[in-house]
Formats: sequence, structure tokens, C-alpha cells
Amino acid sequence: MQQTQMNQNQQTQSFMPQPPSIISTKDELYIKDMLSWNLLAMKKAHFFAQQCQDPEVKAAIEKAGQMHQRHYQQILNHLGNHIQNANQTRQTMQ
Repeated sequence: MQQTQMNQNQQTQSFMPQPPSIISTKDELYIKDMLSWNLLAMKKAHFFAQQCQDPEVKAAIEKAGQMHQRHYQQILNHLGNHIQNANQTRQTMQ
């Protein structure tokens, strides 16, 4: 019986070679959350680094802030590429 259930689960799950060309509402909300989390973490790191007296701790906090800034920028770049690709697809379909 377990073997049958496993086979059925494998048959119902299909492989998606590339993501769909649309962003669902749920995806959009999650992307907004990711941007907000990274922006807030970046701002907090900057604030705490300014308050810090220990140079090693300050450098570590600044490094963490830069990481969050990179992540924020990567998400924006990915969205920009997605929008650009979607616009190109629309133009070729017209």
C-alpha cells in the first residue's frame, strides 16, 4: 500500500523547467516582505554601528548591514529583470 501511495505522489508532482512568467499575489506579498526585512535590517545595522565603540564589533555590524543592502539590491535587480523580460515577451506577442 505504501508503494502505491508513493507512486501516486510521484506521478502527481511534475517538474517545472522554468518558473511561470507571472508573479502571484502571494509571491508579491512575500517579495515586499523580503524587501522590508532587508531594508529594516540594513537601517538597524547602520544605526547600531554608529553607536558602537568597539572597532571590531562596529566592523562586524557594518558587514552585516552591507550584506542586507546587497540582498535588497539583488531582489530589486531580479524584479527589474523579470519586468524587462515580461515587457519583451509582450512586445513579441503583439
